[in-house]
Amino acid sequence: MPILTRETELFPFDLLDRKDILSEEGMGWWAVYTISRREKELMRRLEPMGISFYCPMIEKKYRSPAGRARISYVPMFSNYVFVHGDEETRHKIWTTNCVSQCVTVPDGEKLTHDLKQIKQLITAGAPVTLEELLQPGTSVRVKSGSLAGQEGVIIERRGKRHLLVAVTFLQQGVSVEIEDYAVEAI
Repeated sequence: MPILTRETELFPFDLLDRKDILSEEGMGWWAVYTISRREKELMRRLEPMGISFYCPMIEKKYRSPAGRARISYVPMFSNYVFVHGDEETRHKIWTTNCVSQCVTVPDGEKLTHDLKQIKQLITAGAPVTLEELLQPGTSVRVKSGSLAGQEGVIIERRGKRHLLVAVTFLQQGVSVEIEDYAVEAI
């Protein structure tokens, strides 16, 4: 049982599904680098301000010193929250006292695509593993199963095949174990 309930990781809930997200004049994405361990606090402060954000959260299981199983939800990309808005929004972010840096994302379309894919992996309940560095490999698309349509790169970890879905801007991504028969080269 989780210590705390899962918090809002995407605001508004349809942010990544909007058709006009990239066509709005003066709007863009920022990768907000937070002060250490302040991602959730930043999200709690942005939501009442009406500022759009996404911070993928994953479930982490561990045991307490007394031996009890614990579950907590931690940011997939530590210290990063992705924020969508205009220049005024960026200035408001700095007033939260949770921000260390605010980096403009040059290719918002690519970031939106990457974040959608990661959200789909998390929603599908696939066991994901954070991958720090992008590995060269074959670009593939999943043909069948709950991950059908996902695109990524095949990598090998401990003798097993994994599908790597990356956030190119951060040079990080997540991987999920997958069988060769479930993918096709693109």
